[in-house]
Amino acid sequence: MAAIYTFGPFRLDEAAGILFRGTEPVALGQRAVALLHVLVEGAGTPISKDRLIESAWPGLAIEDSNLTVQIGALRRIFAEEPGGENWIETLPRRGYRYVGPVVAKEDHREAAGAQPAPALALPDKPSLAVLPFTNMSGDPEQDYFADGMVEDIITGLARVKWLFVVARNSSFTYKGQSVSVSRVGRELGVRYVLEGSVRKVGRQVRITGQLVEAETGIHIWAERYDRPLDDIFALQDEITLNVVGAIQPSLREAEIERVKRKRPESLDAYDLALRAIPHVFVAMPAEAQKAMPFLEKALTIEADYGTAHGLLAWCNEIFFVRRGYNRENRDAAIRHAQAALAYGRDDATALALGAFVISIIEHDRATALDAFEQALAISPSSALALFFGSNASAYAGNAEPAIDWAERALRISPFDRLSYVAYQALAVGHFLHGRYDEAAHAARHAIHSNPSLSVSYSLLAATLAKLGHIEEAKAMAPQVLALDPSFSASRFCTAIGIPIVLAEPLTEAWSAAGLPP
Repeated sequence: MAAIYTFGPFRLDEAAGILFRGTEPVALGQRAVALLHVLVEGAGTPISKDRLIESAWPGLAIEDSNLTVQIGALRRIFAEEPGGENWIETLPRRGYRYVGPVVAKEDHREAAGAQPAPALALPDKPSLAVLPFTNMSGDPEQDYFADGMVEDIITGLARVKWLFVVARNSSFTYKGQSVSVSRVGRELGVRYVLEGSVRKVGRQVRITGQLVEAETGIHIWAERYDRPLDDIFALQDEITLNVVGAIQPSLREAEIERVKRKRPESLDAYDLALRAIPHVFVAMPAEAQKAMPFLEKALTIEADYGTAHGLLAWCNEIFFVRRGYNRENRDAAIRHAQAALAYGRDDATALALGAFVISIIEHDRATALDAFEQALAISPSSALALFFGSNASAYAGNAEPAIDWAERALRISPFDRLSYVAYQALAVGHFLHGRYDEAAHAARHAIHSNPSLSVSYSLLAATLAKLGHIEEAKAMAPQVLALDPSFSASRFCTAIGIPIVLAEPLTEAWSAAGLPP
């Protein structure tokens, strides 16, 4: 049976294995957390070194110095509170003892004799509740800021079509209560719970948030934002945008992992699309080929599934650009992209995927731009729309929106598996402006993010040639051709529909790097 231990401003969640200061997670390793659990469980009682070592390193023979290091880490955390450095006493030749604030223990179970509330059935898509954020400011008048933040986050998340979000009136029934996420998940019928805190000190505000899988207590995402309190409403908008944008890819990753654990025969259209995504996002033909059967099966279940059409459009774009510019792949890419726009009019993901392919393959930049703007109107924090929009703008020769959207995408989701898309856009945008150092830097980031793509190496070759580093540029050419033996400057520029303002300097630079014309 798991428990929560509260002592002073700290809270140890035994189930999650995490220490919190208020609702803010504290950076501690699992060894230190295990030691802390034993110490606070036996508060006031000497705990031997042997028992502590066995709790943190079960079955292992280790030096006492390892225990000393972990105890030191706990003391440094506690030292941030008045007198906290003395909360753990050293008892020579005996062990250690916790003598800090009185520990309150809350079991993760219903009160004796009480029947747990019946669990609500989970929706057929990812489900999430946002709990009221804790006001840590010590000023009750700041509740409006914390509540307004949560309301905006709920509104932003509710725009994500593939996500079920519990309404404010339901999640706010827990305001002022200390409840476990497992209870919230059971009572509201959700798989994930977002909780957080707001602390205002002078003209600074700190906002923390953490997304937790309700059933297991596993933390999916956590972040802290420190900002000056110049414009409280602008700050609220900024934090909301960042939180919503960061949660979307984290949540989708968690869902992909969940689907991998399900029995294959239990799949529906949504789960099939999730199974396809890890293969599609690699952007290589061999992986795209693995994704296509999942997506085709999804469309036999739900023919008007906009996201599945968008992902199939992208698969065919990958085949077209990286495997011989086959007309059949081009036609299929355009057909599915148009279906994504038609069926996904209220789905930012479908619109972004369709718009990208329409721009890159059909070269209809006006329709693509309208679709990207529609996607961002539906979900302003859609990193996917910003990633693809930046890339489409770059290859259309529009440097400023390419750079702007790429930077926004990376700010919202800096560790996204699609970050190479934005770095390519930055490389092209800076190349267009003649900022070749910045372009080379971005191209290197694109390679690091996804080292399988010939395009990133070709962009680095071009920027190095423009910088006059011809030998380095020529060293890139074999890597481009190893990944794409059919690469030629003219075929690539024609297939992507690159305008002359970009095609001419790129072709010239590629020629200097030794790549085929």
